[in-house]
Amino acid sequence: MKIGVISDTHLDCRNQRLKDISNKYFCDCDLILHAGDLIDAEVLQVFGNKKVKAVYGNMDLPSVRRIIPEKMILDINGFRVGLIHGWGGPHDIQDRILKVTGHVDCLVYGHTHEAANEVRDGVLFFNPGSPTDKRFARHRTIGILTIDHSVKGEIIILQE
Repeated sequence: MKIGVISDTHLDCRNQRLKDISNKYFCDCDLILHAGDLIDAEVLQVFGNKKVKAVYGNMDLPSVRRIIPEKMILDINGFRVGLIHGWGGPHDIQDRILKVTGHVDCLVYGHTHEAANEVRDGVLFFNPGSPTDKRFARHRTIGILTIDHSVKGEIIILQE
């Protein structure tokens, strides 16, 4: 299974650049995960007919918080995948959110805008960064997770 992963889009409406990113990089994905800070749920329409799972972030409007959960645990091909936005400073964010999600094989999160793709203590911590904002990171990024006999992540640096 191939999963497109995105977070921290910070958009209040559909956006052509984000749609182009989705069409180019997520066209053959079976699922899209959005790790929060959409701002407006209309942003999810850029993924067309793709199956999308999303959680809300600290910057999301109340209208988003009413229809999208704060966190979720997905069972994908026998692997437990946690999806949460995150909060607070970037230091120890992985430990903080892991306490909330409990044991997972892969923890997808956002908030920091800085991409991460690292295995620690048997958990793949995966943050796709932000495709729209690089105030807190060197590049605009998205991610791809591949799940078959294991869970593997790839960070894609977007061209300016």
